Amino acid sequence: MRWQALAETASTPNPFFEPWYLLSALHAFDPDGEARLLVVESGDTLIGLMPLASVRRYGRWPLPHLAPWLHANAFLGAPLVRAGYETAFWAAALALLDRTARSALFLHLPAMPLDHRLTTALNELAAMQGRTAALVMREERALLHSALSPDAYLEAALTGKKRKELRRQHARLAELGDLTFERRDDAYGITTWIEDFLVLERAGWKGRAGSAMACAPETAALFRNALMQAARLGKLERLTLALDGRPIAMLANFLTPPGSFSFKTAFDESWARFSPGVLLQRENLALLLRDGIAWCDSCAAPDHPMIDSLWTERRAIGRISVGLGGSVRQALFNQMVARELGRNPTGIV
Repeated sequence: MRWQALAETASTPNPFFEPWYLLSALHAFDPDGEARLLVVESGDTLIGLMPLASVRRYGRWPLPHLAPWLHANAFLGAPLVRAGYETAFWAAALALLDRTARSALFLHLPAMPLDHRLTTALNELAAMQGRTAALVMREERALLHSALSPDAYLEAALTGKKRKELRRQHARLAELGDLTFERRDDAYGITTWIEDFLVLERAGWKGRAGSAMACAPETAALFRNALMQAARLGKLERLTLALDGRPIAMLANFLTPPGSFSFKTAFDESWARFSPGVLLQRENLALLLRDGIAWCDSCAAPDHPMIDSLWTERRAIGRISVGLGGSVRQALFNQMVARELGRNPTGIV
């Protein structure tokens, strides 16, 4: 499939726009087919793809605009663009949107990686065209990216007292039963693993908050379909910490060489005094040794109380608004941006 081949050559990996994930998400959350796919080709070569939505409001403001089609379980908004074609993609995409924007005043790009060529190319092209591309929000989230071994990384990240406490918790937990750890990147037992995860996550605070994947049929279906396909493609790594055969901590990573994404994690809160989630993250540091994987995006909120203390690198993520249309429309957009950033340098969204 050309779409999957594009994902494998993308300058900025994004599993949430790969076909196995995006099609599952569209089936779950866009049954009426309102989202569109913006596709850019060069001859017979597919060089870029981005799901697109028409949005009527911008934060509290009734400002129609265009944006990548995202949902609560998609943690990156970067389009899939073949490496080396970043400028060509943006030039073709913006030219098309200039002609077809209709009532949309601008293109809003949320969850964009600010330190990648894809974003740099957009900013350079906008400057060359005299078009505003405004960074209206910037934040950082935890990233795992180091040449250190897992043991050396843990030593650098945590104090000796904290490392000693983790060893103590692991030892005490092992005294209570048969404590096992499993790491898999194939499809063996995937159906059972998925159902175990859904049960474990819903039993915790996410279930009480209504945000667990199993709390809604749409998110449960997305989780089942996407992970099943990712496992069959070799793009899923799953970790399990179990006590007497019962999972007490589970983690799913998406593998997108040269990077990866920590998608979902859950732990049994009845064992919270032993920090099973942190013990599993200690095992997850083996990503540092995995061939073809140089980094892992936590997909976590900024200042996350657990992962920020363990992963010491940060990934800059931002929202970028880009003017569309002719000179009059772009002048209106520039006024909006000036007002937005004048009131709040981090934007109004």
